[in-house]
Amino acid sequence: MTTSRDLLIVTMDGEPSRLVERGDLSLGLAGAELIDLLGAQEAGLHGERVVPGLAGMPDDPLLRQAASSLVREEPYESVGDWLWRRGRGLSAAYLSALEADGQLVRQRNRRWKVFWTRELVLVDTEARRHAANRYRSDEPVLAALTEAIGVREPGGEPPKVSDDAVERVLAALEDALAELAAERQRRDRRRGEAAVDNVRRGY
Repeated sequence: MTTSRDLLIVTMDGEPSRLVERGDLSLGLAGAELIDLLGAQEAGLHGERVVPGLAGMPDDPLLRQAASSLVREEPYESVGDWLWRRGRGLSAAYLSALEADGQLVRQRNRRWKVFWTRELVLVDTEARRHAANRYRSDEPVLAALTEAIGVREPGGEPPKVSDDAVERVLAALEDALAELAAERQRRDRRRGEAAVDNVRRGY
């Protein structure tokens, strides 16, 4: 299992009241991938730039795809740019991968007495138990990632990550999430202003 798969599983296993925005999850998954690539020496950091490593390709298909997508020419790519580029639509890709692996199934639910919907639910697998154990044990990297995207309630001392490169990835992730939240606020404000204007015009 990879950190990104563990992150998706614990997010789906979280409290229904703590819904995670799809964009936040995608950025978190991209950050988790980069952390795993750093740990496997598939990538390294030179300052704030992501440089390709020399190790062999990972076994996990999505992590292998991530390694293949690393920019391999100078000046390389900043961690923030990696998060935005790699994170685009990444949550959907991981959902599809877990479903293909049999870790997610589509469950029929009756709503409104008329319409039927299908939603993905986790299967009780070894991968799910592994992710849950890692989360419950407060493993620092997964704890920091889940706190960043809103799965885990912040409280007390922040998770202590000893690796400087991982800390830089987490810091860049926090910046990207803050930027995304600010963009959502701007969009909401523009929609609110447009609604007020329409009322004034009689629409």
